[in-house]
Amino acid sequence: MKSAALEGPGGNGKGRSKLGSLFIEIWKHRMVYTLLLPGLIWLVLFAYLPMGGLSLAFKEYKANLGIWGSPWVGLENFKYVFRDPAFLDSLWRTLYINIVKLVIQFPFPILLALMLNELRMRRAKKWFQTVLTFPHFLSWIIVSGVVINVLAYDGLLNSTLMMFGLPTINFLGSESMFVPMIIFTDIWKSTGWGAIIYLAAISGIDQDQYESAEIDGASRMQQMFRITLPNILPTVTIMFILSVGGLMSSGFDQIFNLANAATKNVSEVLDVYIYRITFQSATDFSFSTAVSLFRSLVNMALLLLADRVAKMMGGDGLFR
Repeated sequence: MKSAALEGPGGNGKGRSKLGSLFIEIWKHRMVYTLLLPGLIWLVLFAYLPMGGLSLAFKEYKANLGIWGSPWVGLENFKYVFRDPAFLDSLWRTLYINIVKLVIQFPFPILLALMLNELRMRRAKKWFQTVLTFPHFLSWIIVSGVVINVLAYDGLLNSTLMMFGLPTINFLGSESMFVPMIIFTDIWKSTGWGAIIYLAAISGIDQDQYESAEIDGASRMQQMFRITLPNILPTVTIMFILSVGGLMSSGFDQIFNLANAATKNVSEVLDVYIYRITFQSATDFSFSTAVSLFRSLVNMALLLLADRVAKMMGGDGLFR
């Protein structure tokens, strides 16, 4: 009776004891939490506080009144969004390009990681990994400059074709070549960096499995398919879910720098559309915020759907 009276109604004593033990653990590891503090402050200031600006999607923005003083209009901005044929075109174009990217590009980092793992010469392995990772650190401005100099009408490739008396090809002005060029440059730039994640997963595999397989007479190809791939499957699943969750984001930097007037009909994806309606036409921040919010909600829905499908198929999802 006395202990129950001390705890009070609803077992608050138990709750207080849990809270007290939590503070004790935090104080015990205070140096670790102190190291985390700058990152948490950055996350709050630059990731959570700016979410207040999403209210613009439901307002008619007026510069003299500011974000909070602008009048509410409800879902009017979203009605205007879905009435714009250019928005619908950019939406389907974004999905098309990203689905093609997902199908073609996603396996490349996995294949590269498996090939690098099979290299027994450590120096060659490090050299290949360094060379193939380097493009990730180049900005799309530099990459697009290289691509333009090589593929332009008077660029390196066409100059070589003219030297041998062959007809030149308008690579940069061809609508049919734009999507393949986007996919190829993205594979070249991101495959090496993406392979690092899978190499890290491979390095965590218990080496006893390989030793047992060698004793049983398994070839290196059999070890790859029976040991390496099954062990990195959870990592592959997570990366696939994250890729599906980004289907509505097309990589603005890449497309903006590689597109031109000749390829406008096939290059205006959703990110470029948002940029155009925000900075290259009559400024309407409420309209562009509504488009951005719609894109983010669809991305979140796709992420949750991919997570659920992965769990239904027996894999590990992002959320427990």
